[in-house]
Amino acid sequence: MSDFTSNFWAIYVAGITVVSIVACLLLLILTGKSKGITSSDNTTGHVWDGDLREMNNPLPRWWAWLFVITIVFAFIYLALYPGLGTYRGTLGWTSVGQHQTEVDKGNAEVAPLYAKFSAMKPEDVAKDAQAMAIGERLFMNNCAQCHGSDARGNKGFPNLTDSDWLGGGTPEIIKATITNGRIGVMPPMAAAVGTAADVKNLAQYVLSLSGSPHDSVQAALGKEKFAVCAACHGPDGKGMQLLGSANLTDNIWLHGYGEKIIVAMINEGKTNQMPAQGDKFTEAQIHVLASYVWGLSNQGGAAAQ
Repeated sequence: MSDFTSNFWAIYVAGITVVSIVACLLLLILTGKSKGITSSDNTTGHVWDGDLREMNNPLPRWWAWLFVITIVFAFIYLALYPGLGTYRGTLGWTSVGQHQTEVDKGNAEVAPLYAKFSAMKPEDVAKDAQAMAIGERLFMNNCAQCHGSDARGNKGFPNLTDSDWLGGGTPEIIKATITNGRIGVMPPMAAAVGTAADVKNLAQYVLSLSGSPHDSVQAALGKEKFAVCAACHGPDGKGMQLLGSANLTDNIWLHGYGEKIIVAMINEGKTNQMPAQGDKFTEAQIHVLASYVWGLSNQGGAAAQ
């Protein structure tokens, strides 16, 4: 990557910053020494409204020194903090470091509260109103962007309130998913299925597994082609949580419904990713959040109320 980048912009920004400050200092010095052409009464000769004359008095000393102080402050600031391109400053301050310090401080303040929940089983945490209120806040701030404020998901984002778990829905698995993330891959299978007609027939068979509207003739023709899918989805199409493969019989469609969508999945495959969130939370927070998510589908959504 270093072959495609340079320090040009860092040097450019640093140069502009220093030149601007020095230019302000020179302007202050030069204007303080220069003298305007004045009349015998110490005016510049400019007159407004007949009797308002512009005097040629020097800048007040307090104003000039205040300007000098701001320039000195600017140089001290740039020496202590990052502001000159890639220069880090003598204090080593960074916005990321300050954010982490504040996060650590906040976590330390609530650690006693989380310690109480860490000693409880996830099933018991899911019954605790205070823990669920905290879990809901964690969810709304970090998970709702994808899974929705009601946790019912959207196209491509799983519904967390039902019992359909691609990789398993135990508290331990939910914790692992939050911490490490998850990547689901459906490889392109068209070459293994056969012709375009075979792919359409297979799509109709997949629709038939869930009792969805389908063409029974095409579905019958596509049944034998399902053998290439059975390795992941199982011979009965109910999926395998160990592999994270979808249950094709429950009429829950993560990426959309219908022949066109299924044909596209067979032809192009699909990669879905749940990003790792472990670096955002403490272990105790993950315990509470996982208990909250588990409770959404195991307590009839009561945890979300």
